[in-house]
Amino acid sequence: MAEQERTVLEFYQLPTAFPSEWPAEKDAEDSSGDEDTQDPRLQHRKSRYQALERAASNRRSSYLPGSEGGNGGVSNLVQKDEPDPLGSASSVVQTLKAMGHRQVQDDARYRNRFLLSSTSFSPALFLSHVHANADTRKLLQGLDFLSQSIDQKSASLKVLVESNFERFVKAKATIDNVYKEMKYRGAESQHLNARPHSRHASRSSWRQSMNGLNNPLAAPMSDRRQKNALTKESEYGVRGIKAPLLDVSAKAEDVWGPALGGREKEENLKTVSAQLDRYKEYIELSPAIADSIKRKDYETLVEEYNRARKFADSARRLAESLHGDAPKDAHLYQILLAGRMWHDVNSQIHTFKRDVWKRLTSLHTLSKAEAAPGRGQDHHLELIGLLLELGVSDNPVWVWLLSRYDYLKGRIQTTVERSTVEIEVLRRRLASADKPTPHAIAAHLRSLGRQATEEKPASSDSADVIELWDKMLGFLSSLLSTSGIIAEVVEFWNTVQGFIDGKAQRNLPAGYNGESRIHHQLSDKVIEDLKKGVVELVETIRDHTYEFFTGPPPEDISLLYSPLPPTTPASPSPTTPGASALTPTGLRDPRFNFDASNPPPPSPKRGESWEKLAFWPPWSNSLSGVYYLSKALALVGSGASDLAGLQPVAVGDSQIVERLKSLVAASRERCVTALCAAWNRDAENIKYVEDWQRSTELGDVTRMPSSFSAFEGTLLLGMQKILYISEAMSKSGAMDIVPPPPTKLLQMVRSQYVSTLYKALSGMVENAERSVKKADDVWAAESEWSTASPIAETLLSRSTLDAGDRNIRMLLTLSNLQALRSQVVPSLNSQFENAFSVKLTDESKTIRDVLGQIDARLFQSYTKKSIEQLRAIISAGLSRDDWVPAAGTRPTAAKPYVYETLLTLVLVHSQVSTTASSLTPQVLSFLLEQTSSQLLEAFRRRPKYPLEALMQATLDVEFVAQTLSHYTTDRASELQGQIYQELDSRTDNDARARLQSELPEMRSVLKKLREASKSEFACFKKPKRPGQNPSRTDSGLSGTSM
Repeated sequence: MAEQERTVLEFYQLPTAFPSEWPAEKDAEDSSGDEDTQDPRLQHRKSRYQALERAASNRRSSYLPGSEGGNGGVSNLVQKDEPDPLGSASSVVQTLKAMGHRQVQDDARYRNRFLLSSTSFSPALFLSHVHANADTRKLLQGLDFLSQSIDQKSASLKVLVESNFERFVKAKATIDNVYKEMKYRGAESQHLNARPHSRHASRSSWRQSMNGLNNPLAAPMSDRRQKNALTKESEYGVRGIKAPLLDVSAKAEDVWGPALGGREKEENLKTVSAQLDRYKEYIELSPAIADSIKRKDYETLVEEYNRARKFADSARRLAESLHGDAPKDAHLYQILLAGRMWHDVNSQIHTFKRDVWKRLTSLHTLSKAEAAPGRGQDHHLELIGLLLELGVSDNPVWVWLLSRYDYLKGRIQTTVERSTVEIEVLRRRLASADKPTPHAIAAHLRSLGRQATEEKPASSDSADVIELWDKMLGFLSSLLSTSGIIAEVVEFWNTVQGFIDGKAQRNLPAGYNGESRIHHQLSDKVIEDLKKGVVELVETIRDHTYEFFTGPPPEDISLLYSPLPPTTPASPSPTTPGASALTPTGLRDPRFNFDASNPPPPSPKRGESWEKLAFWPPWSNSLSGVYYLSKALALVGSGASDLAGLQPVAVGDSQIVERLKSLVAASRERCVTALCAAWNRDAENIKYVEDWQRSTELGDVTRMPSSFSAFEGTLLLGMQKILYISEAMSKSGAMDIVPPPPTKLLQMVRSQYVSTLYKALSGMVENAERSVKKADDVWAAESEWSTASPIAETLLSRSTLDAGDRNIRMLLTLSNLQALRSQVVPSLNSQFENAFSVKLTDESKTIRDVLGQIDARLFQSYTKKSIEQLRAIISAGLSRDDWVPAAGTRPTAAKPYVYETLLTLVLVHSQVSTTASSLTPQVLSFLLEQTSSQLLEAFRRRPKYPLEALMQATLDVEFVAQTLSHYTTDRASELQGQIYQELDSRTDNDARARLQSELPEMRSVLKKLREASKSEFACFKKPKRPGQNPSRTDSGLSGTSM
């Protein structure tokens, strides 16, 4: 406040805010600026352009603070502070305050005497106070500083004048011409001497005009135009029209004089004028209200309207108090003016109320950008309060709530209708397309890889299918999410609850004389209607959602032929709320523009399970389905919980809550059924995921186990979310709305999981046992798998596997089965048991048995050819006549069939170790057992073995056994023992006794043979991998277990 008072004093140059008399300096300033009060003797020294010069001077002074005229600089506008012109300080005022001159801050006149920019600047006072302690040296330095400042400003002005000198000359000539044109009306003065322009032209011209034109004795001008010249003789240009004006005035006086001069009329006019002045407030109310409406100043509007109502009530009471008697003139004027005023005001307020009603009922259709800025969500309360202040017959609270209900009801209907139709159009497009090839499906299944199963895969399905899933999820989100229609319904009920409890209308006005207080309370019937309306909205949302999940695809799509809903805020009304919130104001997607005569055809009937489902995109796989359905059911569960938490639903009819429960249960059952069908289809196509490329983590297996594990893990995780709807359980009251999954669904998922494993294993066996066809082999053909994976070329370049070789495929499949038995299937079983809280005891045993049977069948299929080769080699070798050495000779080497047998095993070892090295011990151990078995069978065919044959057989058997000693099993040792027993049973005692004496020599021969064949059979001496020493029986079953 002190700062504001100081600013006022400085502006008006007053010493105090409450002066006792008018300052004499103000009169001195006014007189000093008056040209007419100066000495007449000095008039001839003034320029004829003194008016222009004075204006220019004033204009220049307005640019320079402190340069305006006035004694002591009273009226000038000087800066509050400025630096010391002698350069010793940055602030003159601060220097004076430091020296004890406190009044310099408040007294502007005193401060201006120290400021160089003021006309009241006093050099002596400035030096005596500001530089009171300065010595001669400092004063000389200040003088130098001041001189430099003046030189700099003078130089700037000099440059300005020199650069604009021609402009100054042209401006001077223009001013002279304009003045001459105004004075002589274009006529040349006869007594003006023609001479060049000079700097003294204006003065000489002025003197000549004074001697000639202003001389009363001079001859009158002959030119008629001189009467309009700006001279004294022509009365400065008005002499030409003065006579006509006098004539017109005289005639007007003759005509209107009697009419205007009547005494009676004069008195009447005085009376009317007096009454108008007396009731001036009545007259000013109508314009004031119109102005308040125009400026949207509603506070002033209410105040002025209440004043008008008071004046009208006062006039009404006055009229009633007359009791039919004639009123006095003053009372008559009051009644008439009040009636006129009330008519105008009431008409304006009536129109304004109609506009406010319209705005109140259309608030719901306005977007946030169109709504009044800064009003927020309480804008409806402002309008309701305004109507209550102005006084209305209808309850604005009830009208607004009713319009809000109508808006929500219309928006739900429009959102559902248009979204379902657009979804159906996209669904028909997909259904009409060709069925995806198995390799295309496998490409999407393979894309999952080892990505996080909780995240949406980058390419889990085709772009069209993903688009339709997004469309469906967007529809459910707009209906059931916390930012969708359900949130508006919950907010609507909270608002209704606030008005029912009386909290929302605490700050609402009571109106004029409390007339609007009746609208503060809602009647019991209105409250009951509002509760029924909320229940109806809940039922509508529930029915549409239930129909979407359980009903067939819609057949009627004629809604697309209708125009888009209105989007202008002026179009909606309380009974027909705008539904433009669903469809944006932009252009509609051209895919949804159809000719009514050419609608999109219905979906073809192909017998697919999804043809009867409105919520499942045609040809969608289970990966995209489990992701989007888990999101959709989370919306259904949370939305149903929010709806059940509303007070009219919770305490109302229990059937409503039961229907919400049935919505969740039915939606979940339909989703699980559809997903299990897609899961089954994908399990049949999972075999096409096999691309015969090595896994980057485990080199002995392909990428099939990891892809299968990711696929099954994603399905189990998503199925858990669908069955338990875990994402919705955080809502309050969700436990009462989301029931636990029934045993029927758990058993369905359990059966589908086991069936999926069987189908996947069957597909793997089919891949491995596929017969090799050079022309159309799936993996030998170069284009089959290269189109399925965008990185196939890179993978092929890093792989040395021959996918066209059946043995290679079988070995890789066996290795994959081992990975499934030891890691993948146990992990999936554990995940299933943890997810659904069940034990897969019987299923685990069955799966384990099936895996064992498949493994045994593939193993036998792979080793069958090798066993047949070994049987043929051993049978042929032992049946030769030259197998028995000559009588009396010792065998010095193993027979050729032994080397051929070992070379066969070398080839097998090479193939297995380079394809699936983890299978090498198993395969060679089993083949060693089969070799021993074939040797036993072959030795049994001979009835008798002499010493030479006995020695040769022993040498052959021991050479094979010692060469393959790293792959010896208990079964192989047992078979070798049986061989020696058979040999012993087919010889005599003499041969047995002699054999014992030959054993040392035979050991020496065997050692030499081992040394000689060390390099040929070095692969058999490769150390075993730790932890791998499996054995197989004659049936080929492994001794290891899961």
